[in-house]
Amino acid sequence: MSYLLLKYFHIIGACVLFGTGLGIAFFMFYAVRTKQVAAIAATSQIVVIADYLFTFSAAILQPITGLLLVWQVGYDLLDLWIIASLTLYVVIGLCWIPVVFMQIEMAKLAKTAAKNESPLPDRFFQLYRRWFFLGWPAFLSMLTNFALMIFKPISL
Repeated sequence: MSYLLLKYFHIIGACVLFGTGLGIAFFMFYAVRTKQVAAIAATSQIVVIADYLFTFSAAILQPITGLLLVWQVGYDLLDLWIIASLTLYVVIGLCWIPVVFMQIEMAKLAKTAAKNESPLPDRFFQLYRRWFFLGWPAFLSMLTNFALMIFKPISL
């Protein structure tokens, strides 16, 4: 595969990861702010689907295209910017994996509450606070990874 095509897929993957994450956070945050259980239930279901369709596929694509680019261009895997980027990718994954399970549980709790026309249980809000908290290191790590991909600093 050509360098430009690999780079294209790598950039698209990064944009999908970042954009889907930001979009999911935005819609979930605003759905919860409405305090409308039916809206929260519908949004949380869509959030789970979006994570499976977009985030998961892009998360698989990123390291593959990244490592192929490193190999094709001839970068050293021990360059500090590559080590930092891979480390941040692991941080993102360590934040994202529990968030997926939280989103699934929040969607179930919201769906049940909407079906029963009852308020959301305390467990939903406990998960939501953890979900919100874990989003920040992932978000900041993604921003830093963009900078590393663009500037490729020789030393950090």
